[in-house]
Amino acid sequence: MTKSHFLINSLTFLILHPKINAKGSVFMAIKEIKSKINDNKQEKERKLLNTALHLFSEKGIKKTSIQDIVKDAGIAKGTFYLYFKDKYELQDVLLAKTSHELFSKACKEATQQQFDRLDDKIVFIIDSIINELIVRPNILKFIQKNLSLGLYSEKLTDLLDSEELGIKELFVNEVKEKDIPLEYPEMTLFMIIELVSSTVFTSIVESHPLPIEEFKPHLYKTIRLLINE
Repeated sequence: MTKSHFLINSLTFLILHPKINAKGSVFMAIKEIKSKINDNKQEKERKLLNTALHLFSEKGIKKTSIQDIVKDAGIAKGTFYLYFKDKYELQDVLLAKTSHELFSKACKEATQQQFDRLDDKIVFIIDSIINELIVRPNILKFIQKNLSLGLYSEKLTDLLDSEELGIKELFVNEVKEKDIPLEYPEMTLFMIIELVSSTVFTSIVESHPLPIEEFKPHLYKTIRLLINE
């Protein structure tokens, strides 16, 4: 049964049923049905995203088929296309969502600390993200050098909490509040994130040019120089 058939049948029952068809009750029931349908849709999308993350991390996107994803998620193949055009669009959404969650968690941790300097706060956030990637190798393997997608991808429009203060807003606001002489703060932040993204994966996985703990001081020194140019 399709969602539209389910909704029509449910509404017919509500309208004809004598105990339910009271003033205001039908509209409340309709609202509840719509809410349940929306919850079901979100749950299926979560299953697809979580399953794809596991498979992409284990097998890589080339060796993972849509059939693999829907089979492991327990969802009909036709349902997949209600959410994503193909597995590559799913990958883009997943990359953006996963990297955003890393930044979001690190920013929340930073707000619980006291920092007098912006460079100290940004280094704290970056260090938190790096440590998270170290202990979650499947996430590191999946994201690789695409960390900046969590900040700049258009795929995130429907995924973000509109009230959430992200690292971009945090950075730009503090540059203004602390009167830091950065002409283009968003560009500075972009360069910092790209620097981290392009170097950390290689350092963690291949210990090149140095193992990550030895590499961190050099990375953080460069970040401070970019902020305090």
